[in-house]
Amino acid sequence: QVQLVESGGGLVQPGGALRLSCAASISIFTFSTMGWYRQAPGKQRELVADITPFGNTDYADSVKGRFTISIDNAENTVTLQMNSLKPEDTAVYFCYANHYSAIYWGQGTQVTVSS
Repeated sequence: QVQLVESGGGLVQPGGALRLSCAASISIFTFSTMGWYRQAPGKQRELVADITPFGNTDYADSVKGRFTISIDNAENTVTLQMNSLKPEDTAVYFCYANHYSAIYWGQGTQVTVSS
């Protein structure tokens, strides 16, 4: 059973920064990709960024240049550094992992960008 435990999130002012981390219970080399989705109230869940165990990344256009996803193979952890945050980044952020075509999710963490 794959477990994903998220940490980080919270309330930040526009222009601020937050870091989200997601720790996996098994080796990340068993995942084809890991990353983050987000879901704002009344909207569909959308991909924010993902990364392969070998460091290949992909980002939503809305976060390019502001967010950075990274992977720590030794700690089986994926981190999302979010800079220059905007009110429209407010959402619940979910870590996910693709494990042999089965998708596993973290519990979600709230990110609120507001003055």
